[in-house]
Amino acid sequence: MTKIYSRLGDGWITELTEAELMRDIVDGTQTAAENAQIDSLSDEEVDHLFDICRSGERLTSVERGFEIVTTYDGPTIEIRHAGIIANRQQALQIFERCFGADTMEFSHVDYSYKPSKSVVHEDLPLFEQSQMLMVIPLFYGAMPNLGLYTYPDGPMPNPGDLLPLGKIKEAQESYEAAIEMAVNDMVYCASAFYEAGADGINFDTVGASGDPDFKAALMAVEKLREKYPDICIEMGMAGEFVLGTHGEITHHGTRLAGLYPHEQMEIAHKSGVTIFGPVVNTVPSKTIPWNISRAVTMTKACVERSETPVHGNMGMGVGGLPTCETLPVDMVCMASRAMVEITRMDGL
Repeated sequence: MTKIYSRLGDGWITELTEAELMRDIVDGTQTAAENAQIDSLSDEEVDHLFDICRSGERLTSVERGFEIVTTYDGPTIEIRHAGIIANRQQALQIFERCFGADTMEFSHVDYSYKPSKSVVHEDLPLFEQSQMLMVIPLFYGAMPNLGLYTYPDGPMPNPGDLLPLGKIKEAQESYEAAIEMAVNDMVYCASAFYEAGADGINFDTVGASGDPDFKAALMAVEKLREKYPDICIEMGMAGEFVLGTHGEITHHGTRLAGLYPHEQMEIAHKSGVTIFGPVVNTVPSKTIPWNISRAVTMTKACVERSETPVHGNMGMGVGGLPTCETLPVDMVCMASRAMVEITRMDGL
């Protein structure tokens, strides 16, 4: 019996029979539908995904007419993971002129708004020079990263220390104070770069510290939208559902803890987000076809409900891709094609 080349979610090579492949695809979409309370893929979509995953082609692409645009988070940092020694301006040019990127993002190596704030005055001249070098739109981006506002990196008590002691109220108060500081830093940095000519602002890995992190980003978006009505704001999430590290935080009456991508998108859209980046996490012990099926199902529900352009997050450990640092190109092609052709998203 012919075996189909595949991989596990941790990147290890494996082989599947056609029956095993179909079983994983069906189980993946059903698991996603049950978890997020959404529809599973149709029989036609399951068959299409089966054909994509069964293909033995190492490199593949979408059908003509399905082409989409790309946005990036932290590319001037990530290029060094590939062993390319380049400064930020060189990295921007490489992505534009060698890799064919449709947009690019300028960022600081710490990639969080709190440390970035202290070097804004140094980065602005370099950013303005970079704009002169680029043809494609240039964003500025970083993470809210509420963890940096608590001990030992910030002034607030660490909820991770308080919660095991049963100090729930104190932990919640710490998060609430951190939200206020994070919003101020995000608005300060975003305003400086937007006024310096940024084509957009990216809030990346939103929700990494749970519902307080998501709340801070939503509040920053609203303040920026009020300040600059035409600003382009992209929001990329950290996980497929929002962790309830606080547990009781709401935004305009909606509890943030436990929201899945289609629900995250709706509240982000209401807050003024221009581009939304849903995330579906990879399960390392499951096969890549299982993970792709699950990711496509959740992302499709997000796209179908969205009034905002959706750019699915595809990378290390998300979007159906392996959790390894340098992603195998065969799985990148497979997952990207499935995402684009089945969900009909607007970008990657």
